[in-house]
Amino acid sequence: MTSDDDLIQALSRNLQAVAPPARIDHIWLGWLVLSAAFVVGVIHLMGPVRDSSLDQLLSGGRFTFETVLGITAFIAGSLAAFRSAVPGGLSRWLARIAVGLLLAWIGFYLFGLYSPALEPSMAGKRDRCVWETFVYAAPPMLVAIGLIRRYCPLQPFRTAMAAGIVAGMLPALYMQLACMYVPAHILSFHILPGLLVGPAAVGVAWVWQFAVARRSQ
Repeated sequence: MTSDDDLIQALSRNLQAVAPPARIDHIWLGWLVLSAAFVVGVIHLMGPVRDSSLDQLLSGGRFTFETVLGITAFIAGSLAAFRSAVPGGLSRWLARIAVGLLLAWIGFYLFGLYSPALEPSMAGKRDRCVWETFVYAAPPMLVAIGLIRRYCPLQPFRTAMAAGIVAGMLPALYMQLACMYVPAHILSFHILPGLLVGPAAVGVAWVWQFAVARRSQ
């Protein structure tokens, strides 16, 4: 028996079979449904949504398109974030579509600074919406990081950034129904805090990785 065979047998002697993780698309879908239910539920629990938001959403105008675009961007972005956790799981076209949809969604509000989809109004104003957006995104972000770590992403911090951004999109998106519609307010107090969940997620992933490395020493 060669030394290589001895080494292989020594390394594998006490190994135990481990069940493979579930398919990433199934994990993503479960996370998406539960996270959306959590964010919508907690926003309603903490205060009423804008009275006119449902009628505005069903009007079929530009506001409706903005909302549908945001939902589509969130779905594509979250799928891309989870698939990026699997080596070779994220296709280039999905990554480009996800980024393009996110930029298009933000672009509508930038355009809204000059031509808003709805008449700007203070109706529905929530005094702490900037903190609500960030805080409500934290549980979905932490759960996402915990789930994707099992798949050994090759670029864990980039994956964490993507997971944080899509987690932040959830409350930012629903706030356009729950809070007042003023594009400058939406950009500063809903979308920006949502995007900042991305860097926060990177920090969490770094601390998590550091803790695991220290524990293994």
